Amino acid sequence: MKPVQPPLAAGSNRGLRARRRQDLTLPLPQRDASLAVPLPLPPSSAPNSSSSSASSSCNPNGRNVINFSELERANRIGSGSGGTVYKVIHRPTGRLYALKVIYGTHDDSVRRQICREIEILRDVDNPNVVKCHDMFDHNGEIQVLLEFMDGGSLEGKHIPREPDLADHARQILSGLAYLHRRHIVHRDIKPSNLLINARNQVKIADFGVGRILEQTMDPCNSSVGTIAYMSPERINTDLNHGRYDGYAGDIWSLGVSILEFYVGRFPFAVERQGDWASLMVAICMSQPPEAPPTASREFRHFIACCLQREPSRRWSASQLLKHPFIVNNNHTQSQVHRNLHQLLPPPRPLSS
Repeated sequence: MKPVQPPLAAGSNRGLRARRRQDLTLPLPQRDASLAVPLPLPPSSAPNSSSSSASSSCNPNGRNVINFSELERANRIGSGSGGTVYKVIHRPTGRLYALKVIYGTHDDSVRRQICREIEILRDVDNPNVVKCHDMFDHNGEIQVLLEFMDGGSLEGKHIPREPDLADHARQILSGLAYLHRRHIVHRDIKPSNLLINARNQVKIADFGVGRILEQTMDPCNSSVGTIAYMSPERINTDLNHGRYDGYAGDIWSLGVSILEFYVGRFPFAVERQGDWASLMVAICMSQPPEAPPTASREFRHFIACCLQREPSRRWSASQLLKHPFIVNNNHTQSQVHRNLHQLLPPPRPLSS
């Protein structure tokens, strides 16, 4: 039995025929040419493409700062387990940059993760943090373009004068406090990752890059030369009930580095490049190192605030910026006080 169709209303056939007319068109919206944004061109697929086409910028937002083909390598300025750093020249402007070439081959998922990390690092803007400009994927190698620091790293530096050391510590803490406010943990604070330029500006380098390398390299190889500055609870997960606070870990590494600058050697009773077992015993089972008795009381207390075995007892970067060792040795404030003192009239002589 066929279903009963409801009767069509009068004039419905005429409306149906009208809807099926082929000459009906809708007016297109008016386009403002001044607001037009050109679409990016697709990548070149030519088999004999140049090195510039083989180098893609890891930039999902389309903010390509510098073309890789415009960079010219000058010389190698550093190397380690993670990669090699070159001084490069941007030919059109003559500006100098540092180019970090990361070792190893990485699958697509790791590359996407690194791209996300680099995009976060590109937004970091602080006078005491090395600027990350861009990242390139060149012939399968990951290369990160960084700010060039002409003074090199602070590795091996002996800074016995407390005012100079306080100025360095203040700058490092300023950069570290900035990163921590943005929920970025460095995880690899050490003298070789603290750079200086001709203007005596100290800046933190390799933030985030160390975390990327940890995810992509063998843990034993990536920790060589770095475990010396790790906090006890990071090396021995049985400490602190298995919890690791990355911010407190950065403060421990800072304290070890600052104390090393002051005494002119690695502050533990082992060699910094010693074997893993000796370093682990020295860091995890011995008492934290202290500043020598010849140092000021403020400096000894500053180091003690950094090198607490209990992570919760370590001061934060923001708190350490207010420590007397930092505040009382602030060159800028001291200069302001001296200038103000020169402007004041001389005191009146005491009446007899």
